[in-house]
Amino acid sequence: MTALSSTLTWAQLRDLECAELESAADGWGKASNRADAGRDRIEKQLLVGLRESQRGAAAEAAVGRLRRMSRNLQYVYTECGLIRTALNSLAHEMRVQQGVLRRALEEAESLKFTVHADGSVSYPPGPGGLFDGDPLPGGTARASGVPGLLPSSGLVAPHTHAAAARDISDRVTGAVRAAARIDWRFTRILRRLRAEEGLKVPDRAWTDAAGDAAAVREAARGYLESRIPRGGSPAAVREWWAHLTDEQREEYLAVYPDRIGNLDGIPSLIRDTANRDNLQLLIGKLEGRDDEVSRVRLAGLREIGRQLEAGGQPPMYLLGIGDEGNGRAIVSYGNPDTARNVAAYVPGLNTSLDEDFARGDLKRARDTAIGAKEMDPDASVASIVWLGYDAPQTSMDDPLGVTGQSDAKAGAAAYNQFMAGISATNQHADPHVTAIGHSYGSLTVGLAAQEKAGIPGADDVVLVGSPGTGARFADELGVGRGHVFVGAAENDPVTKLPNDREASGLGAGIVGGASAGFSLGLSGGPVGAAVGGVAGGVAGGAMGFAAQDAQSEESDVWFGTDPAHRDFGATRFAVSEGPRPLEWGHSPGEAHSNYFDPAKDQVSADNIARIVAGKSDEIERERPR
Repeated sequence: MTALSSTLTWAQLRDLECAELESAADGWGKASNRADAGRDRIEKQLLVGLRESQRGAAAEAAVGRLRRMSRNLQYVYTECGLIRTALNSLAHEMRVQQGVLRRALEEAESLKFTVHADGSVSYPPGPGGLFDGDPLPGGTARASGVPGLLPSSGLVAPHTHAAAARDISDRVTGAVRAAARIDWRFTRILRRLRAEEGLKVPDRAWTDAAGDAAAVREAARGYLESRIPRGGSPAAVREWWAHLTDEQREEYLAVYPDRIGNLDGIPSLIRDTANRDNLQLLIGKLEGRDDEVSRVRLAGLREIGRQLEAGGQPPMYLLGIGDEGNGRAIVSYGNPDTARNVAAYVPGLNTSLDEDFARGDLKRARDTAIGAKEMDPDASVASIVWLGYDAPQTSMDDPLGVTGQSDAKAGAAAYNQFMAGISATNQHADPHVTAIGHSYGSLTVGLAAQEKAGIPGADDVVLVGSPGTGARFADELGVGRGHVFVGAAENDPVTKLPNDREASGLGAGIVGGASAGFSLGLSGGPVGAAVGGVAGGVAGGAMGFAAQDAQSEESDVWFGTDPAHRDFGATRFAVSEGPRPLEWGHSPGEAHSNYFDPAKDQVSADNIARIVAGKSDEIERERPR
């Protein structure tokens, strides 16, 4: 065995034509682009035309076949794009090692050294010895660590030729060994990139594609990923994307749809394209997993995919998708880059990427888009639902987690980054932007509005079903109190949550009263003790609450001042009272969930739509509390 790899020599590395690898990559790129163009034509022309002009069983069958063809082309686009980037990454890494080798060979030539096929380097006699002045003999050096090479005893002058030859041999051998490892790594990656046989792409193919994409992403770190902006402003991201070549954009979309699709500052059409591809990869990644979280997440992803495939008006744009935390999904009805009126709604407690979110929260954004368009038919609208943070989840493991602000603070920073991206890509000089928060999402929006520069681009803030924003007054939300609007149903218990002092008094009173009542009731036996405990708990809780309430401002709620109270200073708009919490035939918290639904609360939905459309002067007002 020589010092070099038995399957690759330095001469082969030197003569490797990386341009041929790049030419092959271009060929796969063209195949990927053709598949993408075919898919685009099916989605934007054939299916649209068929839905508009044809009805009946034959039309439904044709739609089904076209969707299958589109899905197949999407798979071809993904796999061919991965092959292109794998080949380009291989060429990039091989060029690096060719550079190391070339510099070593050039140095050997300048010193009149000879580099042999096995990587050893012969050198001529050197300068005289330390004591006798006789020239040191020439010889052959091999890479460090090869048996037979011993360090100098220190009793003779350093042989500069020998040291230089050994260094050159080290670099030649190192370059070839690194190239051999690169070659083997990419060989394994490329062998995995094989298509399924037949005319239908099964679900398991997308599972394989997700693994393929992960492998190519890992391999392309130095070639592509390192160039993606990290921590830059959305405006800087927009400029980075604008200055890429078409070929570079195609590679990023093929290999990093997750990064590009969720990068604020990338145009919405591009984000939508990337996220539709990433949606399929995420579905493939979760396919076959049998844990509850994966099943719930998969149901949500599939429902979003179903709605995207169904099309309809207003058109959907998938601006973000991911499986980190409780899941991420950002969906817009209307293009936020071209819309004159843009709204971004933040959901609250217990929201996660599941089927309920995909049906309920997406519908809220769609209803708002339709309503705003009705209020101003001449203005374009984009209504967004933004699940870009981990909303708190009620849990027995952490029952008090919903009472803190940590999730909202993290969400506020992410929301402002997203809104800065909307401002960076919107084509209007001064679009009308509305930030909407519901339930705990109103705290997230409120904290975002209180950050140093406020919510980027926001003209109006809408808070519905709010337990507070962390602010004492509407003026703290950065848009002026005249542009803060609040909807609070009379029977929505979330808008009347006690403040932390009242809650503390209530809890302490219940515990103390129940203990005292239990002790006093013991004389009446077990029944007396139980009755005494319950009665004492009720009485103690009421007294504890009343004691703390007397020391609190009337307008205090859990997260600051009640936004619907006159002390806060916002404009309260009319909503329906909603069903009482225990009213027969209704869910306990239904009044908390109706604000966006024109079928259940037309007044509220219309008022929100008027604000989004820039017609807040036309809302129906309600007296503050």
